[in-house]
Amino acid sequence: MEFKHVSVLLNECIEGLNIKENGIYVDGTLGGGGHSLEILKNLSSEGLLIGIDQDTDALKAAGIRLQDFSNVKYVHSNFYNIDKVLSDLEVEKIDGMLMDLGVSSYQLDTGDRGFSYMQDAELDMRMNRENDLSAYEVVNDYSEEEIYRIIRDYGEEKFAKRIARFIVERREEEPIKTTLELVEIIKAAIPARARREGPHPAKRTFQAIRIEVNSELSILNKAIEDGVNRLNKGGRMAIITFHSLEDRIVKLKFKELATSCTCPKEFPICVCGGEAKVKVISRKAIEPSEEEILENPRSRSAKLRVIEKL
Repeated sequence: MEFKHVSVLLNECIEGLNIKENGIYVDGTLGGGGHSLEILKNLSSEGLLIGIDQDTDALKAAGIRLQDFSNVKYVHSNFYNIDKVLSDLEVEKIDGMLMDLGVSSYQLDTGDRGFSYMQDAELDMRMNRENDLSAYEVVNDYSEEEIYRIIRDYGEEKFAKRIARFIVERREEEPIKTTLELVEIIKAAIPARARREGPHPAKRTFQAIRIEVNSELSILNKAIEDGVNRLNKGGRMAIITFHSLEDRIVKLKFKELATSCTCPKEFPICVCGGEAKVKVISRKAIEPSEEEILENPRSRSAKLRVIEKL
């Protein structure tokens, strides 16, 4: 299947990065190369783009899409490792970094990846297929309490306890092997009225398991901090999120990095000596236009936040 991924908030990202034509930029989630293509169009031959992705299918697809450009370096890794990636490439500082935290259309639509609750496939959900932990292990090996916590915290699913119990009861009969088996269990756990309202009943649970499998939230704070430390003065970081948990982490981390003094309010003068590392460019999250949502419904929940290194 062709690697297709519609680049969300494309123009807004390019504007947010404020690209210098001879700068060094990192696309921490290369995907199909859509955002990277636009970055490269704004770079001269002296500029450099570093494309990172943990999905080898994405790297291959991006290599084809960006084949006309010689100033690209492809890295099979996770943006969590941005410090090591740059050190290995002997790059000290960068002028911008982009992270698109969404799952690509290719990953969702390719049945055998196990991301979709609409297609039958083995339970997988690994963005990096070299990782040991898959959705199968989460569903069949985690305790009921652990499954409940994941679905409650990462999926914000109000029927998390029932779903966890139904999963454990079913796997006692035999292992749960496929996505549609899991979907049927989730549907059985959610009351009929709730199933008829809102999004697909399995959406939140699948999101939660995917986040657990790929450690999506736990790696985010470190990646932001390491990336900011590598930015040149005036360099920018732009992050696209797709659900409230991610956006909250990004918003709070950006706010923390933009805060100069952490002393209690009652202190008459600052004694902590803290200095802000960044300024927030987008006070409110930038969201897709109505036109973009019509063209690409999957962009509906996207939010973009941008900061600049001081």
